[in-house]
Amino acid sequence: MSSSPLSRRRLLIAAGAAAAAAGLTRPGVVWATAGPQSYTAAWSSVDQHPPAPEWFQDAKFGIYYHWGAFSVPAYASEWYPRNMYNSGSNENNHHKAVYGDPSVWPYHNFINGARDKAGNFVQFAPKLRAAGGNFDPDEWAQLFADAGAKFAGPVAEHHDGFSMWNSSVNEWNSVAKGPRLDLLRLHADAIRAKGLRLYVSLHHAYNFTGYYQWVPQQSDASLRKLYGQLGAAEQQLWYDKLREVIDGYQPDIIFQDFNLGQISEAQRLNFLSYYYNRAVAWNKDVAATYKDGFNNRGEVYDFERGGPADIQSPYWLTDDSVSSSSWCYTAGIGYYPATALLHALLDRVSKNGTMVLNIAPMADGTIPSGQRSILLAIGDHLKRFGESVYATRAWSVFGEGPTQMGGGSFQTPRTGTAQDIRFTRSKDSRVLYATVLGWPGSTLHITTLNANRINLSTLSAVELLGSTAGTAINLPTRSQDGSGLHITMPSASAPYSAGAYVVRLTFSGQIPALGTGGGTGTGWVRITNATTGLVLDSGGSVASGSVLKQWNWDGSNNLQWQIVDLGTGYVRIVNRTNGMVADSWGNTANGANAMQSPWNGGNNQQWRLNSVGNGRYQIINRGTGTALDGAGNTTAGSTVVLWAPNGSTNNQWSIA
Repeated sequence: MSSSPLSRRRLLIAAGAAAAAAGLTRPGVVWATAGPQSYTAAWSSVDQHPPAPEWFQDAKFGIYYHWGAFSVPAYASEWYPRNMYNSGSNENNHHKAVYGDPSVWPYHNFINGARDKAGNFVQFAPKLRAAGGNFDPDEWAQLFADAGAKFAGPVAEHHDGFSMWNSSVNEWNSVAKGPRLDLLRLHADAIRAKGLRLYVSLHHAYNFTGYYQWVPQQSDASLRKLYGQLGAAEQQLWYDKLREVIDGYQPDIIFQDFNLGQISEAQRLNFLSYYYNRAVAWNKDVAATYKDGFNNRGEVYDFERGGPADIQSPYWLTDDSVSSSSWCYTAGIGYYPATALLHALLDRVSKNGTMVLNIAPMADGTIPSGQRSILLAIGDHLKRFGESVYATRAWSVFGEGPTQMGGGSFQTPRTGTAQDIRFTRSKDSRVLYATVLGWPGSTLHITTLNANRINLSTLSAVELLGSTAGTAINLPTRSQDGSGLHITMPSASAPYSAGAYVVRLTFSGQIPALGTGGGTGTGWVRITNATTGLVLDSGGSVASGSVLKQWNWDGSNNLQWQIVDLGTGYVRIVNRTNGMVADSWGNTANGANAMQSPWNGGNNQQWRLNSVGNGRYQIINRGTGTALDGAGNTTAGSTVVLWAPNGSTNNQWSIA
């Protein structure tokens, strides 16, 4: 059916049973991985991998870092190794002035070590604090934990081709040269010791597909490897590096930068199937991310420095940075305001995403104080109000307010206002969090929760999360009308300082469905078939998997539905009596029964309203592409089926 947590658990049970029947299980081991227990190098196989594990959807926030030989010149950006060879560029002019012409002072001098024109010895060779240096991986990991990150890790190889691990396939690595340390091992051990998951970022697809376009052809075979000049052998090297990282460090997330489309399809599939099979052997769920070259059926799409303007499914990721000017450390690097980055995180979480934030350590392993301050400010919010972020899910709408955030990649983080609200919900859908991006004053107005859209009769408590984790201030005075829910706050001025304020709304049951308004004025509508004149009927308090029917309109709750806008061009259709939603159950056959089940967010429970004029709509399922159809049966109690959309009035409905 869908890729929801519930459905993945069903897949897990089925996969475990299949594995047991095939004799593939290990004695005493409970399979932890969702999805198949074996993968082949084919899209039909790797697409069965659930893209975003539940732990990843729960984590919400991670940290990574661009740190390497490109950090030594501390000039312009991490693209210095490329642009220093581009005659007339700022980097080229800087390099000639400080180090010499690239033809005599090449990039690999930053790895091997050499003297600049002033006589200073320069090299990427950070020393551990225990050895008298400034690099302390345990201190880094503690900072990440204090920042509230749930996963962290390095750029293990950037476009420059220098591997930050003990590689047997690439002699240009941090053990054989430069630091002479297995930096990835040091990071991995320190990060996991703090209880965080390991994120490993690899950007080497661009190493040989354009990054070093201005570097002259090298005569030395080893230098040809560093500068991406091996020709056909590069494709295998790309895969071999990934395999080393997988086998040696067992990353929970492998992030890859752009240009994967330039990698052969065979090697991309080799990587995915190998990683997923190793994860099965490790007995844990993993995630692979992409900007191109993969798909969101088995992997997680990444928006660089951005995110969607609204809720987007399936689950997604953004990688952003503390600085707008560079991903690596540069002299005079500037930073986004901490509040803007916090609000960007809250916005992205509300839209069904996770954010990984890049920092830019100095070449010697020092993390600048300005970056530490940003991380600790985010950590302060997450420490106090983390229940509204961690292990939550997107609600029916992401929020409200005047500040537009997202809308694609490369969107600048923006600080919200006291009129901007972002919603999340608990996984059991009993608690709704309204995070206000500024103190609203004596009264908080939430227009989304107006009487025309939602019935708040089951709202049992409204509280402001307190300054200390686990505390809350009761907000007993509230009213609802056609313009919104109006909550009296403790005072006109903020009772404590925070980057955002969280109001917790607790319901005695599940959060009521959010309607679109209109119709009866309560958000409840009837859905009437154009051929039969009968209305969509749940049948009442029935079991999950029960068929949808048609009945004569009599005003009962069984015949009333809310059309909930998901902000993605799709809606969910929620019954007033049982709270279940219309569901195709993944059956693509014409004439298949339309079903109902509890909401789990799967594509099979999402529908597109296609207007055909005269106030009528085809109600088309996102998962199957088929539409609700009355089948021309005018008998009350007849089953509603699914059929390929066509010109018949059997699959046309009015909503009023």
